Amino acid sequence: MDITTILGLILGVGFLGGAFVMEGGHITSLFQITAAMIVFGGTFAALMVSTPMEQLKQIPKILKIAFTHKSRDPLEVIDELVILATIARREGILALEEKIDTYDDEFFKNGVRLVVDGVDPELVRSIMETELSFIEERHNKGAQIFEQMGGFAPTMGIIGTVMGLVHVLSNLEDAAKLGPAIALAFIATLYGVASANLAWLPIANKLKVRSKQEVLIRELMIEGILSIQAGENPNILAQKLKVFLAPTSRTKNEAAEREVGGTNVETA
Repeated sequence: MDITTILGLILGVGFLGGAFVMEGGHITSLFQITAAMIVFGGTFAALMVSTPMEQLKQIPKILKIAFTHKSRDPLEVIDELVILATIARREGILALEEKIDTYDDEFFKNGVRLVVDGVDPELVRSIMETELSFIEERHNKGAQIFEQMGGFAPTMGIIGTVMGLVHVLSNLEDAAKLGPAIALAFIATLYGVASANLAWLPIANKLKVRSKQEVLIRELMIEGILSIQAGENPNILAQKLKVFLAPTSRTKNEAAEREVGGTNVETA
């Protein structure tokens, strides 16, 4: 569970609602079913017009990534590659075939399988980079869905407000009701702007961050697998791959470092 996404939404709504109440407003006055229908219903309807059905079906899966997905630790991936490099140097590339089915990541498995099958290194790189480009494209399409919603929602809010004002101006007989009626009309704008800036656009940005993390992991895999195929020393491989990471992310805690370091010394 990604606590930051959930906590951010809760805090955003809480701060807005809390500030409104502190200014003397009544929280119940912010709830209006017709405004919600116009903004949220209209936003989704516009999304349906602009997005193919096969992408709309992916929305639950995409939301799951934003709220629950946990990226793999790059250092763990590097450790796995170092282990494979050690096996390859000791027993040969074909010995890696026994390890393929122990991994859950299909991208990783396919790359190791290509190496075991003796495919030319340039072709291995081409195949894996092509697959990575399509993975990144799928991620971008997921983020674009919520970016579109972030664009549609404020506009729908304005439409709702205009509709409300039209209704107000057509009933000017009771001047005492004009103020509350106008206030209600602007609730739609509030819904549109708030949902765009608290939910849809932040979720799109979170998906982009997730995508960059995933692409980094895949790039590590590509370089690591090609280095194994080239017969590079496992210790050199580890140092080479850590260059992909920020300096503060290149080491684990001391106990884990000693464990990995001991394994490398023993198996190199």
